[in-house]
Amino acid sequence: MAGWWPAVSRAARRHPWPTNVLLYGSLFSAGDALQQRLQGGEADWRQTRRVATLVVTFHANFNYVWLGLLERALPGRAPRAVLAKLLWDQVVGAPIAVSAFYTGEGPDSGVGCRSRLELAGLGRSFPPEKGSTGK
Repeated sequence: MAGWWPAVSRAARRHPWPTNVLLYGSLFSAGDALQQRLQGGEADWRQTRRVATLVVTFHANFNYVWLGLLERALPGRAPRAVLAKLLWDQVVGAPIAVSAFYTGEGPDSGVGCRSRLELAGLGRSFPPEKGSTGK
């Protein structure tokens, strides 16, 4: 097993962006499949494929660039710099990432926008759909 680790380490140093994208995509996809299994039943590989595609095409790249920009704009590991990075990430980066995730999942996922809002506890503030009892 020790034979492959130096090769991975070298690849990460030589090509950090693609390595980061592949690692992020692999971990995120594995997490999606594991979550499905832990909820009971078989994994929905179609959903996992959609998640993997979204992660590899947007999220991993966005995170790589966004966190690099934050590091250049707010260098250092002092508590003040770390707190500033955290706040910028939550105020600017998180809304972009969450919006991209739900947009990327889209109507193909089988969960509509209203259902997502209700899961988030926001659905009550919207008028009921036509034909709905309003509950």
